[in-house]
Amino acid sequence: MIENSDLFNWVLLPVGIYLARVTDVSLGTMRIITLSRGLKKIAPILGFIEILIWLMAIRQIFNNLNNPACYLAYAAGFASGIFTGMWIEERVAIGLRVVRIITRFDAEELIKALRESGFGITVIDGEGSTGSVKIIFTVVRRKDVATVTAMSKKFNPKSFISVEDVRQASEAISPFNGSHSIFSTANLLKFEKKGN
Repeated sequence: MIENSDLFNWVLLPVGIYLARVTDVSLGTMRIITLSRGLKKIAPILGFIEILIWLMAIRQIFNNLNNPACYLAYAAGFASGIFTGMWIEERVAIGLRVVRIITRFDAEELIKALRESGFGITVIDGEGSTGSVKIIFTVVRRKDVATVTAMSKKFNPKSFISVEDVRQASEAISPFNGSHSIFSTANLLKFEKKGN
């Protein structure tokens, strides 16, 4: 039988354990990220699948305690799963960010460019250590952060930019298909009710 062969014990079984660990740790990383983004309905589903896969992997470890290849595959799968989970999260770019731009220079061109690109912005006059400043706030999808920061650097190269996570926003203006649109967190994240 194939289960008693060297091919199975030293290649197929460790590869299966490795792939199971990559999958369950990736799901675990995504579960933590969805929790931090307030996606309360997705996290339990990911957790269920994650632990089910983990149980199958750990069962094979206990059934093959005399096989060091299984231990190595388990540990390698864990490490690879962390990397894979972070890679997936970067590609999915879940959630909202608040971008804060502080500039000492005339910000009218930047403000105009942001508004023409469809970003909803709030502008406040402020006082910094070197004099008057403009403070520009905008709430954007995570994938739009690079666009906003690039625009800021183009018009005001020495501007100070900070980016923070937003767990929830009731509504904001964001560029969808090049036009101004009002969207709620519920519609953007598709799983979270507004006000929860």
